Amino acid sequence: MTWAEWYNALAKPRWTPDGGTIGLIWSLLYPVIAVTFGSVFVQAVRRKIPRSVAVPFAVNLVANVIFTPIQFGLRNLPLAAADILVVLVSIVCCMVAVWPHYRWVAVAQVPYLVWVGTATVLQLSITLWNW
Repeated sequence: MTWAEWYNALAKPRWTPDGGTIGLIWSLLYPVIAVTFGSVFVQAVRRKIPRSVAVPFAVNLVANVIFTPIQFGLRNLPLAAADILVVLVSIVCCMVAVWPHYRWVAVAQVPYLVWVGTATVLQLSITLWNW
């Protein structure tokens, strides 16, 4: 069974966005993430901000990148649920860490936080309904 067949066969809430909507949202968020995260990493390397500010951004980046292989490659719903919680919590940590240095970066994370909050509720629902 392909990953799409597997995912489509899972029990999901009625409000689950279709794949096209999910793709559109991510295509809007990824450029913002690239610019803001890149800015933080560059400023940390240049020592204009403490390197510790970049740590939650690095954690978030890794957790975000590994979600898809966990969810659709391993098809491991509990691990994907744990991973998305890491993504969600790390966004808040990013915002708190960067606020004293670059408030625009923190504010720019709000749409990402809202989307990942929604995706977290969705993932937890899917995990509980199919575990």
